Amino acid sequence: MTAPTTRFRPEAIEWPTIGLVVVIHAAWLALTMVHGAIPVWLTFILGGLVVGWHASLQHEATHGHPTPSRRCNTAIAGPSLLLWLPYRLFEREHGRHHENNALTDPLDDPESFYVVEADWRRMNGPRRGLLLFNNTLAGRMMLGPILVVPPFLWRQAWLLGRGDSLAIKDWAIHLIAIAPVLGWLVLVAEMPIWLYLMCFVYPGTALLLLRSFTEHRPRDQIAKRTAVVEKAGIFSLLFLNNNLHVVHHDDPGIPWYKLPRVYREHRERVLRENGGFVFQGYGDVARRYLFRVKDHPVHPARRG
Repeated sequence: MTAPTTRFRPEAIEWPTIGLVVVIHAAWLALTMVHGAIPVWLTFILGGLVVGWHASLQHEATHGHPTPSRRCNTAIAGPSLLLWLPYRLFEREHGRHHENNALTDPLDDPESFYVVEADWRRMNGPRRGLLLFNNTLAGRMMLGPILVVPPFLWRQAWLLGRGDSLAIKDWAIHLIAIAPVLGWLVLVAEMPIWLYLMCFVYPGTALLLLRSFTEHRPRDQIAKRTAVVEKAGIFSLLFLNNNLHVVHHDDPGIPWYKLPRVYREHRERVLRENGGFVFQGYGDVARRYLFRVKDHPVHPARRG
């Protein structure tokens, strides 16, 4: 397996990210330990924030951070607090996503939320309605985890059932990696797995889908497919500045804490090249697309 290629590689340990590793894991450990002493609604909010934050850390690790050693980065970020996504698989598929000539294409981009027209024509009305609702912000956050995770797991189960060697290796490593996570939850924190899935995994996945909702759009010109969300507030930290997504795609190896400076220095050029695909914040995103379809589910390049 080849790691995603970048133009920037760290030559030393990136201490801001190491500090982030400590904070995120400490927050997760503390929250799981005290879950019985706080209201479920608060656990739902804080659990989703922490798990979503950790997934952003995993994304950072796939691009060569926070150390020059890929093995070390995998050891740091590999055990998934989301539980359902093997890190090796994510690393490999996310590398494909960064092949910009295929960005958003449902046949070539594994992170695309679009479909080909032939599949759309075969769908019944309720299924089409779900996909349209999923392309609103409310739909993506409310139903997105249901529309993403079960089909993904079903596909993985099919691959495992047919003896796919890569899937078997991915899941074997994944199960070993998350064994300490499950052991902590059951034996130490005494937290029911169903409660963890409801209050940590579901909202954490929804938070990731909030980030990805605005990241890309289908356009003929590749450079105009990737967005910027300015003035993102607390989401800048939770997403590790991936709200400045076009800068990340320009050079995926830039560490998260340097993205704002790079964006400020090149803002005029960036917005000119991406066709002004910019939001003033996630409030701006909600005003535009909370219940309005952002893009039709059929990718324009896959019509006919």
